[in-house]
Amino acid sequence: MTPAPAPPGSTAGGALGQRDATVQAFLDHLRRERGLSPHTVTAYGRDLDRLRAGFSGGWQDLDPAALRRIAAGMARMGRNPRSIQRFLSAARSFGRWAVREGLLESSPAASLRGPRPRRPLPRGLDVDQAARAMQQPADRTLDRRDRAMLELFYSSGLRLSELTGLDLGSLDLSDGLVRVLGKGRRERTVPVGQMAREALKDWLAVRPEWADTGETALFVSRRGRRLGNRAVQARLALAGQRAGLGERLHPHRLRHAFASHLLESSGELRAVQELLGHADLATTQIYTHLDFQHLAQVYDQAHPRARRKGGGQTA
Repeated sequence: MTPAPAPPGSTAGGALGQRDATVQAFLDHLRRERGLSPHTVTAYGRDLDRLRAGFSGGWQDLDPAALRRIAAGMARMGRNPRSIQRFLSAARSFGRWAVREGLLESSPAASLRGPRPRRPLPRGLDVDQAARAMQQPADRTLDRRDRAMLELFYSSGLRLSELTGLDLGSLDLSDGLVRVLGKGRRERTVPVGQMAREALKDWLAVRPEWADTGETALFVSRRGRRLGNRAVQARLALAGQRAGLGERLHPHRLRHAFASHLLESSGELRAVQELLGHADLATTQIYTHLDFQHLAQVYDQAHPRARRKGGGQTA
């Protein structure tokens, strides 16, 4: 049984440095009834001590606004977003328990969510490294398929699932376009650079050697079926080893290279974001749809493997 908690807002004896009695009762509950590890209970204790020190009055006076102020103060102090997330998670767990114990009518933390942890960008590829990665042998059917995948990843900034989801009908080589189904089933059309178009033509010439009758996937395995995500990741990792890149080559690294190289050359942030298929631009700027002709022009002028021969005209 959880020991009867002290009245809301009271402390264990009131001496300086002693823990709030309600917090201690909750920690005892975690340890005895839920069987959490001492390390986890200690972490909860630190976060709830911070919470208790962050507002005056009794627990019944704690509201979402007070919690937001404490979390915002942690952010201003430079605390890691994961630490703020953990603090709010502790507050939510404590709030649910306090409601069950009759100490609170509702949990003030129930609807609060912390900042998203910063996702580190993948290590970039410079233009020379990207070019080395693309320089794969093209003698066998397997080699032609892999080179076509590499070129298309880098040429058009596709996500892994977008590439493996492509069908033959998604590709328009005459106009140099590929139709992609991205996150949220949002469809977009992006340019395909000249080098990628040539690699895709080489692959399509030998694709019938592997593809089952009626198979619509653009990229297929030796077994004749649509190529899966894991197989693509493994083939890219091997290509990176062959190119001597030193670090693992994976699809998002090529997508990041596409974006950074295009942005460095063009300075057209909104165009790059649209080509990537980003719908939520709240952290950068208001999302603006640009005319596709303008996107294609920016792409042709700036992407290092899309410049056309003969004055930059589309083939």
